[in-house]
Amino acid sequence: MLEAINLAASNLKNGNGGPFGAVVVKNGEIIGKGSNTVTSSNDPTAHAEINAIRDACKNLGHFQLDGCEIYSSCEPCPMCMGAIYWARPAKLFFAANRKDAEMAGFDDSKIYQELRLDFNEREIPNEQMLRNEALEVFEKWNQLDNKIQY
Repeated sequence: MLEAINLAASNLKNGNGGPFGAVVVKNGEIIGKGSNTVTSSNDPTAHAEINAIRDACKNLGHFQLDGCEIYSSCEPCPMCMGAIYWARPAKLFFAANRKDAEMAGFDDSKIYQELRLDFNEREIPNEQMLRNEALEVFEKWNQLDNKIQY
């Protein structure tokens, strides 16, 4: 956990993004590191956890983190939690929580509230279209013999 916190602190010095760091550990060894690079990369998805997951998956040569643990300097935001669930690590540890992040100006509560709403009730307008065409693609996926499930 100290390595994740140190990455967050280093980010304050190098100015790559917000005060967040994360590491992925497997069998007691760090196999992926990430810090927040949102502002330096102009990428709103470049959160510490996402960057650490990408680094670990690249190093493992696999898209899932079976048997791994993620250590994050702060409780992950909804986007990062989604990525963590998709990566399927064995466990997540975090230091600061979402209320601590809110006090520092990083408030995810709006996103949590929006996700609870039906898509047609959200602040950013959502409109479903061409559902049948999209369903055809899913049907083709279901028929594939060589698909890789995840």
